[in-house]
Amino acid sequence: MATNDDRRVLFGQILLEKELISEDQIKKALDIQEINGKTLGDVLVDLEYTTNKKISAVLSDYLGMEIIDLEEVDFKQELLATIPHSIAQLYRIIPIAFEESTITVAQQDPLDIQQIDDLRFLLKFNITPVLVEREHVADAIDKHYPSGHESVEEILDNFQHDLSITSDLDSREIIDKDHLEEMANETPIKSFVNLILLQAIVVKASDIHFEVFEDEFIVRYRVDGVLRDKIPVPVHFASGIISRIKVMSNMDIAERRLPQDGRVFLTIRGHAVDIRISTLPTNYGESIVMRILDKSAVSIDLDKLGIRPDDLKIIKQLMQKSNGIILVTGPTGSGKTTTLYACLNHVNVTGIKIITVEDPVEYEVDGIMQIQVNSQIDVTFLNCLRSILRQDPDVILVGEIRDLETLEIAIQASLTGHLVLSTLHTNDAPSTITRLSNMGLKPYLITASLVAVISQRLVRKICKDCKEEYTPDNSIINGLNFSDHDLQDKHFYIGKGCNSCNRTGYKGRMSILEIMSVDEEICSHIIKQSSTETIKEVARNNGMRTLLESGLDAVFEGLTTLEEVTRETSIN
Repeated sequence: MATNDDRRVLFGQILLEKELISEDQIKKALDIQEINGKTLGDVLVDLEYTTNKKISAVLSDYLGMEIIDLEEVDFKQELLATIPHSIAQLYRIIPIAFEESTITVAQQDPLDIQQIDDLRFLLKFNITPVLVEREHVADAIDKHYPSGHESVEEILDNFQHDLSITSDLDSREIIDKDHLEEMANETPIKSFVNLILLQAIVVKASDIHFEVFEDEFIVRYRVDGVLRDKIPVPVHFASGIISRIKVMSNMDIAERRLPQDGRVFLTIRGHAVDIRISTLPTNYGESIVMRILDKSAVSIDLDKLGIRPDDLKIIKQLMQKSNGIILVTGPTGSGKTTTLYACLNHVNVTGIKIITVEDPVEYEVDGIMQIQVNSQIDVTFLNCLRSILRQDPDVILVGEIRDLETLEIAIQASLTGHLVLSTLHTNDAPSTITRLSNMGLKPYLITASLVAVISQRLVRKICKDCKEEYTPDNSIINGLNFSDHDLQDKHFYIGKGCNSCNRTGYKGRMSILEIMSVDEEICSHIIKQSSTETIKEVARNNGMRTLLESGLDAVFEGLTTLEEVTRETSIN
C-alpha cells in the first residue's frame, strides 16, 4: 500500500516529467519539506519554482480527480456541522457534500492519504476527497465557519471514548517500549495532541504546560505572559499523550528518570511553527513544557513592537553607532530577544555584515549569519566570538553574556570597530553597571565600550473591544504615592472581559523600556565606582525614564492598567 512519502516522490517525478521543475529543484524542495513540515506543493510555490494553478492541474491528472470550484458550493450550516471547526482547521479540509454515510471533502493536501484514514476514524463516516485550488481551502474555512472556536474541554469530550480505548497504561515502573510507541501513534492520541497545539496557536500561546499530579493531568497555556486555562485531562491518558510528544520530538520514550530536550517543526493551521520541548521527571510522572515559536505571530520590525515613539527614536539612533556595546536587560520572557532581532533587522541592509551566536537560534533572518551554540562539541559563546572577529563583521549579536571571558572578548570586539549587542539579567538599567563590575570588568573598560543599556518588561495591553474607564483601588494609588495634583485630569482604563480577549480584559502585550545612555557624566561616576542609586539619579536627571515611569505613561495613555505595571515593575 502506498504511503504519503511514496505519493510525494511519485508526484515529484511527474512534475519532473512535465518539465515544471528540475531535479535540483525537487531535491531542494523535499529537503526543505522535511525540515518545515509544509506540503510539497507549498514548498515549491514558496520557492517560486511553480504556481498553485499548475500544481492543481498536474494533481488532477495524477489523481484522476476533477477540480471543484468552491465558489459554486452551497455551504449550508447543516453541511458544515458534519466536520467540527477544530478538525477543519487542523486538517485544512472543508465538507462540500454529505449524503447518507459519506462526507465529500475538499482537501488542501490531497497527497496525504493518512489524513483521510484519520478522518474516517474520528468522524465515523466514509470520506471521499475531491480536488480544489489548494489556496482556496483556507479561505473557505475562514469565510464559512463561525469566528468562535471550540474549547479544548469540548474537544476532550469528543475524544473521551476513543482515548479510553487506547490509553490503558497505569503508572507501572516497567513499561514496554513497543507498546508505548504503538499507543503514541494511535489516531485518537495523535489527534488530541494536534488539537491541543491548534488551540495554542488560536489563543496565541507562547508555551503549553503538561503537568502530572497524583490524581489529575493538567494542560495549561501561557498567554501574554500569564498561565491560564487549567484543562483537567483524566490522569490515565498522561502516558499516551506524553509518549506522543516524545515521539514527535525524537526523544527516548522509555526514559522517564532523566530530563530530556527536543525540537519539532510543524505546520499548524497554515503556520510554520518551531516547537522546543522539555521534559522533567516529577513525583507522579513527567512534566512537559512545549515552547511555541510561531514566526507569523512575532514581529521583528522595530516599528511594530509597540515601542513609544520617543524610545523608538533613541533605539534607532543607537543602532547607527559604528562600535560599542548595547545591552538589553530583563528577566526571562521579557522580550529581550525579540527586541534584539528587530534591532538587527533594522540595520540588515546591503553593505552591513551581521553575525550572531545564539543558544538557541530562535528565528532565522534572511541576510544574517547565525550560529547555534553547541557545548557538546565546544561550540561555545566564547569560542564562536573569537572566530567571528576573523570574519570581518560590522554588527555582532551575542545571545547572552554569561562569564567574564565572553564579556572581555565582546569588549575587545567593540573597541576594534564593531557594534556588539547582547543580553544580561539585571533588574534595571543602572544596576547593569554594578553587575559588570561584579563580573570582574574594570571600570575603564566599561566606560570605553558601553554605549547604552536598555531594560525591558512586557505588560499586557487592555482589550480594545471591552475597554472602559474605571477607578483603581486606593491601595495601588497609595502605593505609588500619587498626589491629588498627579492625578489631575488623569483617566484610568480596564478591560471588563469579552469573547475577543477570552474574558481576561487583556489582548496582546507591549514593551515598557528604561533606556540609559552612557554619557560623560555617567562615565565619571562609573570611574568613581558610585552606587547604583547615584548612577540612577544622574541618568534620570539626564532624561532617562524609569521602567515605572514608562509604564505609568502607558497607563495614562489608556494602553495598559496600573495593576499590570505594578506587577511587572519594582516600586521604590
